[in-house]
Amino acid sequence: MQINQYIDHTLLKPTALLEDIKRLCSEALQYNFAAVCVPPPMIKPAKEQLQGSLIKIATVIGFPFGYSAIEAKIAEIILALIDGADELDVVINLIALKNNDWPYLANEISHLMPVVKQKNKIIKIIIESGVLADEEIIRCCELYGAAGVDFLKTSTGYAEEGASTHAVKLMRSHLPEQVKIKASGGIKNYAFAKELINAGAARLGCSNSIQIVS
Repeated sequence: MQINQYIDHTLLKPTALLEDIKRLCSEALQYNFAAVCVPPPMIKPAKEQLQGSLIKIATVIGFPFGYSAIEAKIAEIILALIDGADELDVVINLIALKNNDWPYLANEISHLMPVVKQKNKIIKIIIESGVLADEEIIRCCELYGAAGVDFLKTSTGYAEEGASTHAVKLMRSHLPEQVKIKASGGIKNYAFAKELINAGAARLGCSNSIQIVS
């Protein structure tokens, strides 16, 4: 298994320095990771450094809490696409979910999808599985599976609980085949990374990427 090709090499600290991002990109080139995942203000320098490589630039939208207005998320997506992002990891409005406002979530994704898809870019929807009941995860699979997202992603890494094999298996058994799963949050070693892939994850968001491949 070429585990490096599953990894989004990630640095999303709010205190990230330009040299940290440069190091992240150098490591991504060295280890041939699938993508780097960087804060929106760091898309341009990452793009510059990865010019000519096949490594994708991912960024986050509505991060980490997801309760930005739909209009704000659209603006963030547009700016990220202008700056050169290939993949958008969007946090859903968890307040809407927890208050059982599924029409809001359906409306949100129906507004975000066309903005990403008219540019033929990848959208990953972060549901924060660690704070959701199984029934809520299943309902997310139904909603976002029907919307045709590219990936459903477990976590931001900011909640009490990150990725779990249980959540990944549950998602895999309730998602359409074409919707992939990105597991992220608390993936610190090769054994757990491999477990998540075996459970059905097609991509891993990791900040301990080098430790994992080593």
